[in-house]
Amino acid sequence: MSNIALKEVTNRQELRAFIDFPFQLYADSQLWVPPLIRDELDTFDRTKNPAFEYADARLWLAYRDGEVVGRIAAIKHGPELENEKKLRFGWIDFIDDLEVSQALLTQVETWASELGATQVHGPLGFNDMDFEGMLIDGFEEPTTIATIYNFPYYPQHLEQLGYTKAADWLELRGDINQKPTDKIKRTADFVKQRFNLRTVEFKSSKDLKSYGINFFNAVNNSYGDLYGFYRLTPTESKYVVDKYFSYLSPKYISLVADKQNKVIAFGVAMPSLTEAFKKAKGRLFPFGFLHIGKAMLFSKNLDLYLIGIVPEYKNSGVVSIIFSELWERFWKLGVKTLHANPLLETNERMFNLWKTLGGGDKDIKRRRCFIKRVGDND
Repeated sequence: MSNIALKEVTNRQELRAFIDFPFQLYADSQLWVPPLIRDELDTFDRTKNPAFEYADARLWLAYRDGEVVGRIAAIKHGPELENEKKLRFGWIDFIDDLEVSQALLTQVETWASELGATQVHGPLGFNDMDFEGMLIDGFEEPTTIATIYNFPYYPQHLEQLGYTKAADWLELRGDINQKPTDKIKRTADFVKQRFNLRTVEFKSSKDLKSYGINFFNAVNNSYGDLYGFYRLTPTESKYVVDKYFSYLSPKYISLVADKQNKVIAFGVAMPSLTEAFKKAKGRLFPFGFLHIGKAMLFSKNLDLYLIGIVPEYKNSGVVSIIFSELWERFWKLGVKTLHANPLLETNERMFNLWKTLGGGDKDIKRRRCFIKRVGDND
């Protein structure tokens, strides 16, 4: 007889327990990066997160003898449920006990069947700006603030519970120890001239913010064929712009626009905040913002958050413009390393260009979205 009790999160106190659990689980880990508690609270706040315009979420905690031993979120992404009959799960953490992970996932599968879903998949968030992909290889490597770290037993549990691969992402890390080659520069110049393109110049984050909606139109068009991606709504785009764009530095960003000033390609990087977030321990105050501010100013290690090209330019060589500009800029700034956040393993063009620029040809992490059929709705 199971001694695991599940409780659905229904109030702020339980939500704090939900958010606090990984802080306890990973208290002795040097590789886990704590998120900002404020951001986690905002994510599940129906009055703040615009994803709740089309989505719903239910959160559960698993208890044993009154102690939290696991957590999970189930996300009903309205368009995805309607179009693909899928329910998402995310924010999944648990002790190394199959009884716990089974209880959590069974709860999600039960709700999926009640909703008429035929498949459950994850880890995924409300949209592509949230955490996604369970780490399955590269557990010894540093983590970025935009990715999930989990213990090696996590994917083992999911496989034992009948979950299989839906999609894999790879992360890359390279040394910035040379300028882009003349060949790549010539290619970038040729592509600009051929298609009448230009790189957008920014003097401040305010200038960058003015391109926010234009930028997210490009994101929506670029990522349309990626696994689990649905277009961000105008409200979601504005939410991200208002919340995060003032923290971005133009020197780490490259936007390519056509003659109508429409953004058709982009690359967005930031100084690595991994160590700063560890020191902050989930809180901006009293000292967290100081650690983060220092890293933003002085870190010589960068994380590449986003890179994309709208479909009509996918095979045009535009990616060479992004990488040529950013790589040379990073080299001049004295950047030491660039860590590329998850890229789908099928993105061979990006991997080949990365290797050409000297970034190396070995992925450092592999993460997976798992999937499982549920119910009798075949």
